[in-house]
Amino acid sequence: MTKLPNILFFGIDSLRRTRMSEYGYERLTTPHMSNYIKNGASFTQMFSASIPTTPGYCCMLTGQDCFGTDVVALRHTAHNNEVAPGVKMLSEILKENGYNTSCIQFKGNAGGRGYDTYLEFAGWGPDHDDGRAHKAQNCNDVVIPEMERLQAEGKPWFLFMRYMDPHSPYLAPAPFKDMFFQGVYDDPDDKSLEGLFNFKPFRDYIRSWIPEGCTSADYVDAQYDAAVAYLDTAINQVIVKMQAMGIEEDTLVVFVSDHGETLNEHDCYYDHHGLYEPTLTVPFALVWKGHIAPGQRFDNICQLKDVTPTILDVLGIDKEPFHFNGRSLSPLMNGETIVAEDEFYITECTWMRKHGWRTPEWKLIRALEPDLHFKPPIELYNLIDDPKELHNLADERPEIVEFYTQKMEAYIAKREAETGRTNPMYTNLNWHANPNHNGPYETSQQAYDGLYIGSVAQAVSLQQKK
Repeated sequence: MTKLPNILFFGIDSLRRTRMSEYGYERLTTPHMSNYIKNGASFTQMFSASIPTTPGYCCMLTGQDCFGTDVVALRHTAHNNEVAPGVKMLSEILKENGYNTSCIQFKGNAGGRGYDTYLEFAGWGPDHDDGRAHKAQNCNDVVIPEMERLQAEGKPWFLFMRYMDPHSPYLAPAPFKDMFFQGVYDDPDDKSLEGLFNFKPFRDYIRSWIPEGCTSADYVDAQYDAAVAYLDTAINQVIVKMQAMGIEEDTLVVFVSDHGETLNEHDCYYDHHGLYEPTLTVPFALVWKGHIAPGQRFDNICQLKDVTPTILDVLGIDKEPFHFNGRSLSPLMNGETIVAEDEFYITECTWMRKHGWRTPEWKLIRALEPDLHFKPPIELYNLIDDPKELHNLADERPEIVEFYTQKMEAYIAKREAETGRTNPMYTNLNWHANPNHNGPYETSQQAYDGLYIGSVAQAVSLQQKK
């Protein structure tokens, strides 16, 4: 067998596909990634069906949907903080095939199991005298020496890197921080952040990292874009290092995100909850010089559960023993077709417990407990007529609600039968990890009062498992 390639895996937290120039965004946020992705295959309709981070990465790195992983919550606690018994991670499959595996910034999470080496970097908040967050450079300071170490050991290697820059706080250093905004951020007549400032669960956290007196949502939105642009430049540094090491033709490069990000939209305020399109849309691209034909773009609807089977197929590793719920997308790269999966089940357990059903035309969202934003328990959107999901049609089109509710429930029953487990959306009842409230919230007021982020430090702690 030909020597297997290295895998340079850019796992980028909170990167929203539609804010990348690679996928048509008008701001030049990702010129380096776009330039490199042209050398391989890009997928323009990749979705994270189960948000946020923990279920997103678990689906991505197991080839299973949330029924297969039994993981739906950010602060997952089932199975001793592991995926369901018998499910293998990509890292474990690769180790069995002779890979040396390293993971950066994901130790202790259910999605980060199975690596030989774990490394961390100083991450989220301001960490320099300039008061900005140098997340990507901190990551690269760990990544580049680790690439050298892995390459020197002579085995094929898998390096998983979790970059945090598009995750709030958005604090890219100069010159990126002013790249996309040159206006007035503290105009007292600007009321665009008024909704956020009236929303107790998030307001103190956001105010802890935006400038004092900031009133402009455009400014904060631009800081997200700046964080993406800063990340893009840092990723280019790693790619150039790989090229300088002379291993580009021996390395499969993967670009993907666990979920997107909602900015000043849908009352979600610079976070990744709500089953709206900004949170579900993620990038996916593969480059392997000399092995994947350049310039390929595919519009097939796909999900994060397809990532692992696709990678194994590209590598030529037999995927049949693992009974993936996801499918390989590699036939598309060989000019073949794949079975369409244009409709799918969607879930969230971040600050709300909801699930639903998405088709190319319709999206149904049903709350499993009261919403901290006091939104109605059922939402229905026509994604063609109303792509920004601003007009809830649930009361106007009850027959559509009923039709897609039945489809969703039939899929749930099918997957429960196939896995032999109850839908984890029905069993993860302490998803919120609020020590002062056991089980589901009974009212929206309870959820509003019980879910609070006060600072960057608290936001970091909420991501930790112990």
